[in-house]
Amino acid sequence: MLKYRIAFLIVVFSVLLTGCAKRGMVSGGPKDTIPPTITYSVPKNFSTNFNGNLIKINFDEYIKVKDINKQLIISPPMKKAPDIVPMGYASKYITIKIKDTLLPNTTYSFNFGQSIADNNEMNPYSQFKYVFSTGDYIDSLKIGGMIRDAYHKKVDNFVSVMLYEAETFADSTVFKQHPRYVTNTLDSLKIFTLENLKEGKYFLVALKDANNDYKFNPKTDKIAFFKNPIQVPNDTIFRLDLFKEEVDFKAEKPTQENPNRLILGFEGKEKAKNTKIVVSKGNEILNTTITKYSTKDSLNIWLPKIKADSLKIQVTNGEYTKEFITKIKEMKAKNDTLSFEAKPTGNINFRDTFTITPSIPLSKIDQAKIKLTSSKDSTAVPFRINYLEYEKKLEIDFKKDPNQRYSLTLFPGALTDFYQAKNDTLKYTLATRQNTDFGNLRVRLENVKRFPVILELLDKDGKILASEYSEKETTIDYNLLDPNAYTLRLIYDDNKNRKWDTGNFLRREQPEEVIYFQGEVDVRANWDVDQVFKLD
Repeated sequence: MLKYRIAFLIVVFSVLLTGCAKRGMVSGGPKDTIPPTITYSVPKNFSTNFNGNLIKINFDEYIKVKDINKQLIISPPMKKAPDIVPMGYASKYITIKIKDTLLPNTTYSFNFGQSIADNNEMNPYSQFKYVFSTGDYIDSLKIGGMIRDAYHKKVDNFVSVMLYEAETFADSTVFKQHPRYVTNTLDSLKIFTLENLKEGKYFLVALKDANNDYKFNPKTDKIAFFKNPIQVPNDTIFRLDLFKEEVDFKAEKPTQENPNRLILGFEGKEKAKNTKIVVSKGNEILNTTITKYSTKDSLNIWLPKIKADSLKIQVTNGEYTKEFITKIKEMKAKNDTLSFEAKPTGNINFRDTFTITPSIPLSKIDQAKIKLTSSKDSTAVPFRINYLEYEKKLEIDFKKDPNQRYSLTLFPGALTDFYQAKNDTLKYTLATRQNTDFGNLRVRLENVKRFPVILELLDKDGKILASEYSEKETTIDYNLLDPNAYTLRLIYDDNKNRKWDTGNFLRREQPEEVIYFQGEVDVRANWDVDQVFKLD
């Protein structure tokens, strides 16, 4: 009996001990989501008659400063960046040492964006601004607006929006001088607000600024601008459409890629196709072919198989002319055998054009040695060929019937390359699917302001799948589309050249207007979709 009582007391004691342990367990508590707050600053925020060079801002907990080079926006910009401490370690304060000469009677603002966060949970102190004036009062006017891309649906982040005083503004200002005021959309905003402004007239400019120097470089930067100055104060919501200018064509010195090919780098991609190149060996003008380089802004100059110490290359593009002397050295041949790449392979859609890309440009195409037949009954199928010399691409197009297989044969000698090499037999098999595997889309345009227009059908990545040009029609059909979600983009083709044209700052030209369909158009198999596109 005593044994049972002892065992019972041991069990009861163990249960009580476990219960006490559970009641006394320490939990971590709720997660800290509160950002740090400022306890005081010297001088005080929004001080006037500032004449020092040191600012100290104290917080109620340890903080860290991160990405200060991207996040901190100082307006007006300073020629010499201030020293900011700490960087990379925790502290309860920030000091700003100003190294620039401050302008008189001017309101300065330091917008820290998302750069300040507490040390433990990294809760950001979002958009903290420290403001002071070197005059008797704080300027308090502001303007706002939104940023768009002039052509693409996706908008760049970290876009600088700037004001320049109209009195001193000239064409060269955006290339050489800092703005009077600046803000930035940072990494998440497509809207902007310029604050602490002085009353006056200003030119409004935005830059996707690759160098972060507030100066426009047409080679690397996108720009948006208002043609005429704006008045501050102003309650207009300004819209700025960023675009990349077409830079003027400029050639670099050619380099030798292999024994019979030179590479010529260039600036001005849109104008490169019009380049004329004459290659001379002494007084002899050589027979050459020019094609674009597929992966970079360069041109291939295909040379005949000759021996030479040097060649003279004259490059002409519009009014641009440049002459180079390139030394030729002996090199082992590489990639100089004729081969072919075909697209698409296997299935071909009704809207596709079959293309063959040779490794070496073609000099002759013998259509009599090309045969296209229907596998169903072996009958010949009519086709059209088109050789794009600059792209080095042979297009073979034909009418495609549903649920059909086609056999394309290029017999020996059908294709002759630049060096007179000929193809061996090439065979390709292509198949189409049933009409019911595809969908049809009819787009009805409403509120078209002017003609002509270009309506582009895009996939989810922004790739152009089809393009239609209209001078008066407001109903446009896209038939036999793969089931998918599509986007529509309309371009007002004001200069009637059947393509979108960008703007130019010095000529004060805005890009052609582009409107996107809001949302996506869902096209399903064996469906007919009738979609209204309101161009408000």
